[in-house]
Amino acid sequence: MLRGILIGVLTLGIAGVAFWGYQEHKEKNAVLLNAENNYQRAFHDLTYQVDLLHDQIGTTLAMNSQESLSPALAEVWRITSEAHSDVGQLPLTLLPFNKTEEFLANIGDFSYRTAVRDLNKEPLSEDEYKTLKKLYKEAADIQDELRNVQHLVLENNLRWMDVEMALATDKQLDNTIIDGLKTVEDKVKGYQETSFGVTSVNMEKKDENFKNLKGKTISEKEAEEIAKEFAEFKNPVEVKITENGKGSNYGFYSVTLKEEGTDVEASMDITKKGGYPIWSIVSREVKEDKISLNEANNQAVKFLKDHDFKNLALFESMQYENMGVFNFVTEIGGVKIYPDSIKMKVALDNGNVIGFAAEDYLMANTEREIKDPAISKEEALKKINKQVDIMDDGLAIILNDLNEEVLCYEFIGTLGEDTYRIYINADNGIEEKVEKLKNAEPVYEEVV
Repeated sequence: MLRGILIGVLTLGIAGVAFWGYQEHKEKNAVLLNAENNYQRAFHDLTYQVDLLHDQIGTTLAMNSQESLSPALAEVWRITSEAHSDVGQLPLTLLPFNKTEEFLANIGDFSYRTAVRDLNKEPLSEDEYKTLKKLYKEAADIQDELRNVQHLVLENNLRWMDVEMALATDKQLDNTIIDGLKTVEDKVKGYQETSFGVTSVNMEKKDENFKNLKGKTISEKEAEEIAKEFAEFKNPVEVKITENGKGSNYGFYSVTLKEEGTDVEASMDITKKGGYPIWSIVSREVKEDKISLNEANNQAVKFLKDHDFKNLALFESMQYENMGVFNFVTEIGGVKIYPDSIKMKVALDNGNVIGFAAEDYLMANTEREIKDPAISKEEALKKINKQVDIMDDGLAIILNDLNEEVLCYEFIGTLGEDTYRIYINADNGIEEKVEKLKNAEPVYEEVV
């Protein structure tokens, strides 16, 4: 009888473990499916927005009334903002797509600044009309390329999750999406001569944007040593270095390393001034995870400290299969500074950093004079919809629609089942931005 009881208990135990494993597998698949759906939605929305952008620019060219032209240009700005947001939701953190983002940002900046001025007193100049005509043609080219990628995605039933894997590992996956987006990026690079006028100077990402960096100008040999240490390689057998922006204090070195006895490679760009890595990718297969997301965060925090990145706080984190993805922002005196952001990927098999993107941080980080708010928190709260239930608040510096840094009260609240992040200008009470959160609210942990 005792034997029968033991067999029954063992059977129940095995069944319980099997059911638990099934539930874990089911929940994991649900998370991956949700991420895939979000990526697919963002890409198809991007394609649709570029279609609209092309049509709307064409509409402005056909207009003769200044009263009609101003709202039409405002609509161009709105569409580019939507497209820019869709790009930000794709798994492209470590895939160079900055020229396309810059192109969209410049169109938005040009159209917004033109739309808000009095066009009756200051109508579009001949040069501005030429710019619009050129943008119309360039938007058509991007539209065609995106439609081609969209056709291939739908025809071959391609997954965006595979894009993330192809970027983060050494596996030979179908790179059709990546190749298609690289074609879009290469196409946009040919548009850099488009003149947007003086209104877009602050949107252009030039090497001079690294002028705030501190430290001496490093040599190629020093860049090689920094790359070895940053990639955590001990005996790289092959090192290739290319100098970009030769003769400029604001240029950078492109370094490629291959580790001895393995197929592991690392690629990165390092600033000549100060020797700061702009971005880094370690290409290797990430094996089964052995550490938790929290332990990976601790590794990321240590990595930042070891490489002299200070005053950073964890803004958000998520796990994708066997990798942890983290976003850090500068925090000074309780004020979060969102333009200063660093994104990292940590392998959950050994805790090594395999992805690092600090371009935004290196371009924006500087000593700021953070003034006291001109209005109180209570006054800012009055600007928010009374139906929103505020859960948390604080101060933050964000970029407004004109790409200018503004100090805001940051409120996190709920309306029904949805959570929002609302920014109220701390100087004049203007509602600068409202963001609907898609995931669970992030936890803030300071890097001291």
